[in-house]
Amino acid sequence: MKKFNFRKVLDGLTASSPGSGSSSGSNSGGAGSGPLHPGGPAGVLREEIQETLTSEYFQICKTVRHGFPYQPTALAFDPVQKILAIGTRTGAIRILGRPGVDCYCQHESGAAVLQLQFLVNEGALVSASSDDTLHLWNLRQKRPAVLHSLKFNRERITYCHLPFQSKWLYVGTERGNTHIVNIESFILSGYVIMWNKAIELSTKTHPGPVVHLSDSPRDEGKLLIGYENGTVVFWDLKSKRAELRVYYDEAIHSINWHHEGKQFMCSHSDGSLTLWNLKSPSRPFQTTIPHGKSQREGRKSESCKPILKVEYKTCRNSEPFIIFSGGLSYDKACRRPSLTIMHGKAITVLEMDHPIVEFLTLCETPYPNEFQEPYAVAVLLEKDLIVVDLTQSNFPIFENPYPMDIHESPVTCTAYFADCPPDLILVLYSIGVKHKKQGYSNKEWPVSGGAWNLGAQTYPEIIITGHADGSVKFWDASAITLQMLYKLKTSKVFEKQKVGEGKQSCEIVEEDPFAIQMIYWCPESRIFCVSGVSAYVIIYKFSRHEITTEIVSLEVRLQYDVEDIITPDPETSPPFPDLSSQLPSSRSLSGSTNTVASEGITKDSIPCLNVKTRPVKMPPGYQAELVIQLVWVDGEPPQQITSLAVSSAYGIVAFGNCNGLAVVDFIQKTVLLSMGTVDLYRSSDLYQRQPRSPRKNKQFIADNFCMRGLSNFYPDLTKRIRTSYQSLTELNDSPVPLELERCKSPTSDHVNGHCTSPTSQSCGSGKRLSSADVSKVNRWAPGRPPFRKAQSAACMEISLPVTAEENRENSYNRSRSSSISSIDKDSKEAITALYFMASFARKNDSAISPCLFVGTSLGMVLIISLNLPISDEQRFTEPVMVLPSGTFLSLKGAVLTFSCMDRTGGLMQPPYEVWRDPNSTDENEKSWRRKLIMNPSSSSQEIGDHHYTIICSEKQAKVFSLPSQTCLYVHNITETSFILQANVVVMCNSACLACFCANGHIMIMSLPSLRPMLDVNYLPLTDMRIARTFCFTNEGQALYLVSPTEIQRLTYSQEMCDNLQDMLGDLFTPIETPEAQNRGFLKGLFGGSGQTFDREELFGEATAGKASRSLAQHIPGPGSIEGMKGAAGGVMGELTRARIALDERGQRLGELEEKTAGMMTSAEAFSKHAHELMLKYKDKKWYQF
Repeated sequence: MKKFNFRKVLDGLTASSPGSGSSSGSNSGGAGSGPLHPGGPAGVLREEIQETLTSEYFQICKTVRHGFPYQPTALAFDPVQKILAIGTRTGAIRILGRPGVDCYCQHESGAAVLQLQFLVNEGALVSASSDDTLHLWNLRQKRPAVLHSLKFNRERITYCHLPFQSKWLYVGTERGNTHIVNIESFILSGYVIMWNKAIELSTKTHPGPVVHLSDSPRDEGKLLIGYENGTVVFWDLKSKRAELRVYYDEAIHSINWHHEGKQFMCSHSDGSLTLWNLKSPSRPFQTTIPHGKSQREGRKSESCKPILKVEYKTCRNSEPFIIFSGGLSYDKACRRPSLTIMHGKAITVLEMDHPIVEFLTLCETPYPNEFQEPYAVAVLLEKDLIVVDLTQSNFPIFENPYPMDIHESPVTCTAYFADCPPDLILVLYSIGVKHKKQGYSNKEWPVSGGAWNLGAQTYPEIIITGHADGSVKFWDASAITLQMLYKLKTSKVFEKQKVGEGKQSCEIVEEDPFAIQMIYWCPESRIFCVSGVSAYVIIYKFSRHEITTEIVSLEVRLQYDVEDIITPDPETSPPFPDLSSQLPSSRSLSGSTNTVASEGITKDSIPCLNVKTRPVKMPPGYQAELVIQLVWVDGEPPQQITSLAVSSAYGIVAFGNCNGLAVVDFIQKTVLLSMGTVDLYRSSDLYQRQPRSPRKNKQFIADNFCMRGLSNFYPDLTKRIRTSYQSLTELNDSPVPLELERCKSPTSDHVNGHCTSPTSQSCGSGKRLSSADVSKVNRWAPGRPPFRKAQSAACMEISLPVTAEENRENSYNRSRSSSISSIDKDSKEAITALYFMASFARKNDSAISPCLFVGTSLGMVLIISLNLPISDEQRFTEPVMVLPSGTFLSLKGAVLTFSCMDRTGGLMQPPYEVWRDPNSTDENEKSWRRKLIMNPSSSSQEIGDHHYTIICSEKQAKVFSLPSQTCLYVHNITETSFILQANVVVMCNSACLACFCANGHIMIMSLPSLRPMLDVNYLPLTDMRIARTFCFTNEGQALYLVSPTEIQRLTYSQEMCDNLQDMLGDLFTPIETPEAQNRGFLKGLFGGSGQTFDREELFGEATAGKASRSLAQHIPGPGSIEGMKGAAGGVMGELTRARIALDERGQRLGELEEKTAGMMTSAEAFSKHAHELMLKYKDKKWYQF
């Protein structure tokens, strides 16, 4: 086990430097990575921390994909195995069975899936893709693989048909020809039905592509071929000629047989259905336009929209079902897509929320020549999958057990929590189940195939998704499944926008004003907090009881503009002006004042949304505790929130944006701090910043990424918008009076220079408190040079949606610049990361205290000290003091995340408050005092006199020792790209740093040594959606939104990769094929052909010959024996060959075992029949025979 040495220099003995604590890290910002061992005199302490994680613990692999398949194109169902397959435009296939059986596989070419065909009860699937390739998938393994592929070179595939229990696949093409493929060998047969042989010689026009193929239920030797122009050919496979032909004026979209094989039904482009009888093919036996207006006799009914598909299913004890999609009248243009069910004289139209892609009728029997007995219809929509129950007269739908509604509103952010408190899932489910939709069918979900068990992974996992409509969904993600637990609608705390007010409102987004931007959740205390795109923060507390109360809200001013070059006159600008004279009095804004400013009047102190002022009924679950809104300032809209953190133990929420930082006490409902970023440096800033008049240009720029609706991230077209941040880099430790380090909270009293949270001005129910603008302190003193802006900037390019004309490149990049244009005079440094922790705020601290770590877009880290009342009773009445400590650390790039480790290397969790129901009716629980867990993972002895802080930015990671502020380790993660997401996670009871880079790399580093243990080029970042939703969590888990409708989960744990096969469901389970019904003597004699049809004899190479090699090319798949042999030529060739031999031997042994079992069964049956025959004739005389 490798050991790493750390040196800690005693406080006060470090080498002197002109800068602050940031100087210890600034010297490492250049080249090189690795440990820093700062020198010093005697008193150096050596410590040893043993790191248990090694590179063998890590491996990247995808685990499971949740959600609705994006852009679906095809649907198939196996009636025996009862599994469902969905193909997509991106070449993906999702195979679904019982809950837990959910498999994703992808065509390597990425071509769209045109059609899917199950080999019924054979554990195989045929897919036809838009690149004219057929693929055979093996479903007898948990990860399906392609066994064979057949690429057509000269013809385009339009339709495929595989008869039940047949190994010959019929393939129709765009030229009108029909080819036949052997499923076992995936080789093309020499038997071809040419279009010019199928139609009459007198026909002068091409019949068009093949749109339908099916064999007759009555006679397997007859094939029905439908052409697009309305021609239908009944082809005799043996005699190789057309037995009959049918012609119709309208184009054909689909055909379906009656189970007796005497009639078939066609759907046409004019909205008509035609029923044809084989005995009279000259004209339709029946023609109907189901949704056409009835006309007078002799006149043709008016045309309707095309009927894209029809299915004609018979029942033994009732009228047949005729089910079709489309066919509505043209004068009903506003009607939604519909599915029509005709049963006898009853016609039912089921309107859908989305366009219908495909539908299938689920029947009891797989045999096409029996009564079909339909019991359900699976309807694949563009954005949903529903199954209709046909056994009930009102046709209810089944409750879908799969998480197909992730995209109900576009996902804007995600959060992932592994190893949560075990009772949370049950609690959330018990609350959420009360709000589930009603009216579902009382029968079980019919797609029930496959097998699945929980596996070895048992810890609870929860995924939280934020959406564009303001809703938040909690999902149970345990054991690689996904089930909805609870839904929270955050928009209910705001007033609904009245129609006609959209143009004149104070909203800063054109659409989706309630879109969730950031999520913060503490599972232990059940405190939940969200920030929205309209610059607001809502804090929720969990309760099992319903309450009716007014929503408390606060308003915060957070807008600061400073001059770039200031040369003040010492006589007119005193060094330390009277702060109290510059502080405006705090004011309370009622709901009636939140109105839109009239034209010509500057908007000021107005929030973007209006919080409800009347009492609101809140159901059990998460209930709004406090709403905090940023307001307009001098006509400037509030900037969106870029960082958010909550501490349940301290009762404080902090959030920041590109203007500054706000800290709010949500227990006393008071603003503690509202300050610009540059003012947080306080004593270390040499130069003065004076307030300046607002900019003349008040025009709101629509292209500002802060003002765009988040649901617009979903289009693929993007543009880049550059936002520059600048800030000072010259900092000094010059001491100033302690009173000037105290925060002057605009809404608080000032007692002896300390910032307090007053009880005299605490917000009552239904009131809004406005935090006034804090005047800047003149920090210029005689003898100091005038202000000079440092030449540094952080320029950020973010991919955003635009129109096709504006699209240049679909990518996400960020660049850094060392200089800026002199035109840009804004000095803004965004707050990018916040973290509450009990730590050492200053170098001379001997004990830990509540702190707030603040990270900025320029790589600066500030520590703010929080002075909380000691006793529980005083916390509700006494003021809270917020004290900027003057401690600064620096990194390259914007700060992304913080974490802390104790002296033994254990990860320190932030303090939290144990949850209790705030609305409980139990007297004992009401009197229960707040229970705080201050050190969840470490004892006070382990923390000792110091601990370590891990800070990661876009470019590098550093480990500092506190309180000495010595940089022990630094690792430059990337120079050419930047980090999008970074988290300190726990795996195998040890901490590590996980990073996702914009170039697609996933990197894992050990802690605290920052030793790289994994660097894998996982996926290129092609969409802003991935960057916005990628997140890591404990136990080697991660996820991201791979498409607008799907969540992709992955693992970076070697152990989980090894156990993944046991966790996945089985797609194929051994099931006996149902026996065909006995047709009876007379029906067998007069109902069809008495001869058996041997396709092998007709289509085999001996009779039909070989197909042209140029027509199609056979490609062995990676899952076939040929593919495995092809991959066995490397270093592991011998092992691969041995595995192939074992597989072949096992396959032969299995076949031998099956044959032996069949012979035993046959012998037993023969013995039984012989014994019965002997008993029958045992006592009979010779003359009785």
